[in-house]
Amino acid sequence: MTQTAKNYADALYDLARDEALAEEILPQITGAAELLGENEAYVRLLSAPNIPKPERIAALDQAFSGRVHTYVLSFLKLLCERGHIRELPACAGRFRGRYNEDHGILEATAVTAIPLRPELREKLARRLGELTGKQVDLRTRTDPTLLGGVRLEYDGNELDGTLRQRLDGIKKTLSETVL
Repeated sequence: MTQTAKNYADALYDLARDEALAEEILPQITGAAELLGENEAYVRLLSAPNIPKPERIAALDQAFSGRVHTYVLSFLKLLCERGHIRELPACAGRFRGRYNEDHGILEATAVTAIPLRPELREKLARRLGELTGKQVDLRTRTDPTLLGGVRLEYDGNELDGTLRQRLDGIKKTLSETVL
């Protein structure tokens, strides 16, 4: 994340928190970032120096006015005016990180070879919450190369309980064994 994205996101988050709007703004800023991420041509239009700023701002008004909080729309306009609209995904990520920190939420990803059944997902989230003392927002992802087991990724940590990891460990032990 660039320092620019950090500064803009922190300013928006501080304002939203102080106004008790962080919970309302979080899904809106995330949604706007996802929308722009899916529409590269629109981002190029908003970044084009040959298109006058008032026209680019009008495009944002047309797309978002009445659909997002005034602070979010103003934030998008500010990024566009200053030539930083491409920083929006990083800004949204930083905003979410600050929100999660303030609300004791831990984002985690469980990677499995096959889709995780809902009851196992809930049990895993509950257990991770007990270990960390935080409310866990658990996402799941599949990776058929794992063969079996679960790999948890959270806060830059990785807990690897996959069959692939265990087989690699056995292979290493066997290769180090002197006969």
